[in-house]
Amino acid sequence: MARIRMLTGVSGPGFVWRPGEIVDLPGPEASVWADGVRAELVRDEPVETPEAVAAKPERAARKKAAAGRNRRETRTA
Repeated sequence: MARIRMLTGVSGPGFVWRPGEIVDLPGPEASVWADGVRAELVRDEPVETPEAVAAKPERAARKKAAAGRNRRETRTA
């Protein structure tokens, strides 16, 4: 069995499905209905989002000093 969430209202002999209603159907039949217009598949497990994952804070890279620039030369007598 698969679960779908109705996006549009559908009715027939002996049933009425309203928008937002969750309906349990056999897998192949649910796939036919879940076309993104009439219904969409409902996942039972929570979907991971990037916000839920703990990320390390970003740090700016340090610029390397160019060779020979801004350096004092040591003078010897």
